[in-house]
This record gives sequence, C-alpha cells and structure tokens, in this order.
Amino acid sequence: MELSSQRQWIVSQITRFSGVGLVLGTLFFAFSLTPSLVPRPLIAQGIVSGLSFTAGYALGVMGHGLWRYLHLPEPNPRVERYFQWLAATACLGIAAIFLWRAAEWQNSIRQLMAMEPASGTRPFSIALITLGVFAFLMLIALLFRRTFRLLSRKLAYVLPRRTAYVLGTVAAIALFWLVIEGIIFSYALKVADRSYQQVDELIQSDLSPPEDSTKPGSAESLISWEALGSRGRRFVTEGPDGAHIGDFLGEESVDPIRVYVGLNAAETPGERAELALAELIRVGGFERSVLILATPTGRGWVDPGSQDTVEYLHRGDIATVTAQYSYLPSHLSLIAEAEYGVENARALFTAVYDYWSSLPNNERPRLYLFGLSLGALNSDLSFDLYDIIDDPFNGVLWSGPPFRSDTWKSVTSDRDPGSPAWLPTFRGGSVVRFMNQTQGLQAAPGEWGDFRIAYLQHASDPITFFEPAAFWREPEWMRGPRGPDVSPELHWYPVVTMLQLLADLATGSAPPGFGHEFAAEHYIDAWAALSEPPGWDEASLERLRQYFIQARAAQAKN
Repeated sequence: MELSSQRQWIVSQITRFSGVGLVLGTLFFAFSLTPSLVPRPLIAQGIVSGLSFTAGYALGVMGHGLWRYLHLPEPNPRVERYFQWLAATACLGIAAIFLWRAAEWQNSIRQLMAMEPASGTRPFSIALITLGVFAFLMLIALLFRRTFRLLSRKLAYVLPRRTAYVLGTVAAIALFWLVIEGIIFSYALKVADRSYQQVDELIQSDLSPPEDSTKPGSAESLISWEALGSRGRRFVTEGPDGAHIGDFLGEESVDPIRVYVGLNAAETPGERAELALAELIRVGGFERSVLILATPTGRGWVDPGSQDTVEYLHRGDIATVTAQYSYLPSHLSLIAEAEYGVENARALFTAVYDYWSSLPNNERPRLYLFGLSLGALNSDLSFDLYDIIDDPFNGVLWSGPPFRSDTWKSVTSDRDPGSPAWLPTFRGGSVVRFMNQTQGLQAAPGEWGDFRIAYLQHASDPITFFEPAAFWREPEWMRGPRGPDVSPELHWYPVVTMLQLLADLATGSAPPGFGHEFAAEHYIDAWAALSEPPGWDEASLERLRQYFIQARAAQAKN
C-alpha cells in the first residue's frame, strides 16, 4: 500500500505540469544548446538553458490556457494523461540527443577562433543548473500567483470582481518590480560599486610614482599618484617609452605623453575635464604632432593594444588624454551610470576641443578620438556634428561599438546595397569605414575625406550585434553571407537566440581578434589607415605586427 501511494503521489505531481509546456520548454532547452557567437562557460550555458526552458514552458502554459479560455475541444482526462507521459518520454529523448551534440556545436565556434576543442560540456551539470533555474523561477511565479490572489481577494470586498482582478494584477506587478529593481538590484549595484571602488583605490605594489616631472602622478604633477586610480597608474607608467620605440625603429624617438584623470581627482566631470586640460598643457601635449582623446571603458581601462601600437606608429610624437567616469564594468556602468559616462565624455571633449580649436591650424596637433566598447558609445555622444562642422577634428576610431550606438545603428541600417550588416559600406566610404580581422579600412571603393570615422568590429562580437528584437525576428547579420568568425551551425530561434546573445554579452569570452577582444595587429592596420603616419610601408607594418604578436604570445606563456 505504501509503495502504491508513493507511486500515486509521483504521478499526481507529474500530471500537475503542463504537457504542452514541457514539450515547448524542452524544445527551447534543446535550441539553447546550439552555438551562438562565442563559446559559453558551463554556468552561463546552464543559466541560459534554464531561462530558455522556463520561457518555453511559460509560453506553453499560456497557449494552453488560451485554448481553454476559447472553449476549444480538449481530449478526455485519460487521453491527456497518456499524452503527458508520452510528452515526458519524448522530452527526455530530445534533451539527451541535444546534450550529446552540445560539445560538437561549441567546438564549431572554437575551431573558427583557433581555440583548443572543448573536452566536454558536462551534460549532467548543465541539466542540474537548468532544473535549478527552472525551480527557482517557478517558485517566483508561485509567489507572484499567491500575491495576486491575496490582493485580488482584498480588493474584491470593495470593488467588482473583474476590476479587483485587474487591479490585483497591476498591484502585484508593481510590488515585485519595486522589490526586484528598487531594492535587490539597486543594492547589488551599490555593493558592486563599493567593491570596485576599493579595488581602484588600492596602490599596486609593483608600481612606483614616476620621477619624471612631465609624467602625471609625479611630485610636480597637478594629479597626485593616489588620484590616478588603479587603472590610471598603469596607464601612465606601463606604456612604451622613447627608448623602446627607438630601439625597434632604429632611430631616436621621444617618450609618448599620457594624461589620465581618475574619478577621485575632482568632484564633477567639468572639474576633471579642466584638470585634464591643465595637465595636458603642462606636459606639452598640444606640442606633439598627434593628440588622441580616448574615452575609457566603464572601469576606466584603455586597451594597451590600441594605445601602444599608435605610439609606435607615430614614433612617440603623440599625446593621449582620458578621464575615468566609473568603477563598474562596462555592462554594469551602461545600466547604472549611462548618463554619467556621457556627461564626463562631453565635458572632456569640450575642454580639449575648445582649446585645440583656438590654436592656429599650423601650430596644433592632429586630433583623433578613440573609444572601445562603452567608451565608443560615450565618445560618439561626446560631440555634436554641428558644433565642429566649421572646424572639424581629424577623425575617430571606435572599436567594438555597443549595439546602442546611434551613429553605428544609423550607418549600418543605411549601408550601401550588397554590403553585409557585419561589415557595411556606407556611401562609398567617403566618411565612414568599417574593418574587421580580415578586411582593412582601405577596401572601401571611394576616396576617404579629411574627416574620418573608422569602426573596428568583429562579426562574432555580442556587444555589437546583440539586439532585443532577436526575441521575435532573425537579425540581419545572421543572413548570408556570414562573417568569417560566425559558426555556420548558428540558427535563429524565437526567444532562445535573444537569451543566447544576452549570455554571450554578459559572460562570453574569446581570444584576441574575435568576439569583443581586439588584437594589437588589427589596431595597427586601423591606426595606420586612419592617421597615415609617415615613413611606414607594408614591410615595416608587418614587422610591427609580428612584434606585437610575439609579445602577446610571450605574455600568454607567463
């Protein structure tokens, strides 16, 4: 009797689940195991599979509920019970087949990126994480249902029943939104911000304040060593000096100038911008032949691959200025401090550009803007074309532009017919040009004017090619021909593809030259085409590329 009662309890629990929901949820789970843009870590795969299964199950439940609401014919309970068992068996089979092929699909991406094949995807671990995510979300749904019913019953004492249901639903949604977004999410961001701030304030034991009075952080500098912050201290001390550049070139070179203002150096974006300008003037930045206004990523990082290479190309006769606006990683800063980053970038651009434009044309450096990731977005928003049209600066290089970048979206949408969304041609390349790891900026058919906008992007970059509309339609960049670093096994599935891209955006990683990682050799090609430094031919550029490739390989071994 005891065994029979246990069996009846198990059957009753299984039959409580929606058969339609289980089938659709399993299909979504299976689709989530297929490749997207970059290889996914185990935890990320388990989470995206759990979200996909839950989304499919929820859609199945809602579809079945709508079917019943419309009073459409349904099978009798006995047939429905058999259907549920048949559906459960089919679901197990589908899940097992797709879990078995998951390693093959992930390796299709790794092969394109010259990575070692994955040894396995640990299907049991993925399944357990998926079930854990599903159970947690089902618990949240159950809690929401009980909250809604409680509020509706209370309101039904004073309002008509249907009105009470509507208001109860609205009140339950508002309550959950307040708790999740207003309390949990905000608290988590504050904790993260404090944590990253503490890391930023740490004084690295392997770095010392510069003795050269022309360096930020020195005793004579307007910016103290402590006020540079963790990222700033590395930025101003770890770049190549004139001696290293001269040894490579076989000629005398000067030390590049780097000015960095940390977030703690002044209270407001305007004050930090004025401090940066004053320090740039003090160290002679406007006396160099090239000046770069760099907008860092969320944590205040400027990619060494972008900075070191351009300093070699211009033989050290170059200055770079940048200012920190956040402690958070770019994806968190984009959520929590998006407007603050724009305000900081605009203040710095205005201060530097106004001083630069006041100088005589023949006595000022060529001015370029640079930004990577969130830095590219904020750099794009730092100036208005109408403010510079009478006296434009020389150009910009934006790498890995986020999908929210307005200029990037506009140019990509209005690209010349026949050019792919992942590498557009815009109006013959007269102003805006795109490049990736296989095609340079010179490939555009038209003449490049004096004001130049250059994009360095990879077709496999989820920061650039994520789009919420993938929830219901196939993105244009997935249509043929595809980018050279996008797996042919990638297919669009409603809901699931958007979740996959979201996971890629948050946790995906790739080697330099793929995804959101940009290789120094590609920066060399971008800066050489954009700024046209004198004295470089293809042979010398190739020698410089190999120098940075070997340096990266040596660093990877250490």
